Amino acid sequence: MKKIKLPLIISLTLVVFTIQFCQSQQKPARPNIIFILADDLAYADIGPYGQKLIRTPNLNRMAKNGMRFTQFYSGTSVCAPSRSSLMTGMHTGHTYIRGNKEIKPEGQWPLPDSAVTIAEVMKKAGYVTGDFGKWGMGFVGTSGDPNKQGFDQFFGYNCQRQSHNFYPDHLWSNSERINLPNTPKSQTHYAAEIIQEKALSFIDNNKEKPFFLYLSYTLPHAALQGPKDNGFEEYRKKFNEQPQVIPSDWDGIGYEPQAYPKATFATMVTRLDTYVGQVMVKLKSLGLDDNTLIIFTSDNGPHTEGGHDPKFFNSTGVLKGVKRDLYEGGMRVPMLAYWPGKIKAGSVNNHIGAFWDFMPTFASIINQKVPAMIDGISILPTLLGKGKQQQHTYLYWEFHELGGRQAVRMGKWKGVKYNVLDRSKTTLELYDLEKDPGETKNLASKYPIILKQIDNYIKEAHVENNIFPFLSKVENK
Repeated sequence: MKKIKLPLIISLTLVVFTIQFCQSQQKPARPNIIFILADDLAYADIGPYGQKLIRTPNLNRMAKNGMRFTQFYSGTSVCAPSRSSLMTGMHTGHTYIRGNKEIKPEGQWPLPDSAVTIAEVMKKAGYVTGDFGKWGMGFVGTSGDPNKQGFDQFFGYNCQRQSHNFYPDHLWSNSERINLPNTPKSQTHYAAEIIQEKALSFIDNNKEKPFFLYLSYTLPHAALQGPKDNGFEEYRKKFNEQPQVIPSDWDGIGYEPQAYPKATFATMVTRLDTYVGQVMVKLKSLGLDDNTLIIFTSDNGPHTEGGHDPKFFNSTGVLKGVKRDLYEGGMRVPMLAYWPGKIKAGSVNNHIGAFWDFMPTFASIINQKVPAMIDGISILPTLLGKGKQQQHTYLYWEFHELGGRQAVRMGKWKGVKYNVLDRSKTTLELYDLEKDPGETKNLASKYPIILKQIDNYIKEAHVENNIFPFLSKVENK
């Protein structure tokens, strides 16, 4: 056998050592971020927040292995403005879209070109971006088109009005209309399932790249519809639910009547949980789970449409109010964060935060700058349990319908102003959420100084918007 000369051995060893050293000095792969947004899911609709009637094993597992927030809030108490707040990092006194302003024949008022979204921040950092589910912030071809707001791929309902039917006659793949053979009499293609398949494919197709995946699920929004699986029969028997008499001539307009609304709603929540589980299994199968941050939350409190009864499920727990309310039940939402090796498993956090905090949080993770005028604060120190967490002086919300509503959270105090558009009926209520999370005792007369401070914050937070005029309506009365 021919001997290898010592100098060659030394040279080869140095080469191997150099390669290993360089590899050890390389920065770790940038984390993927998956943001899962349920639609009209209440604070206590899932197991980690006390739900007793509906099975959510995957979300239970996510909470057990991640962080559960107890005082986190949506953008506001209805869909489009809440999502605008999420995407732009601004509360509803500043964000571009402040109501469900409809455009005919399809779509909602668009985000402007000047808007900077989370997706645009991620894309600038080299991330592949995808949204699968419901958009509701600008129709195809407008400035609010998801493809013009930072998303490389969109699949689902562009229009939130269309999403009120889980058996639609079309969905959108970017700017391409995908026709489906559904009719009121022939419901064969369940949109939620189609959207989920596309979302899982997105993960498969981008497993070698850093990605931002926005899963804007439509479950469990009305209408109450779905295949009779995921435990439907189990729930029907468990609830001893008798069928309601429904008309047989539903024409596809409005929410489809449902014979078993309780069992169907429970099934929809369990289906949502199943989809979350499928995402986590997919990540693990691809070896991506340890390098992926997953956030799970909801856009507002529970709806009462289509036969749904939040009281039956104790959907808001002790919290007062439902969707469209600015009481806690209308906008305090479940929020779970999961990131193996980064977020402490089984942790519970009472940090007070809101949707507009996600943009600066994600930007901190990927070392990107955010627009100077946002309202959010990065909660990365809270997620990682490292460093000092900055706190909000206050949180602010507004809702333009039903007489106009505004609210402020300031530490333990919550101020709620209703009938804003009619000064003769306007009331400003005050609650101590530490002692009274159910907002049962109005302390406005007892703490006038605190009430005045909250009223000042309400005046400070709102900036009038010509597209969504609010306080200007008061002056014109």
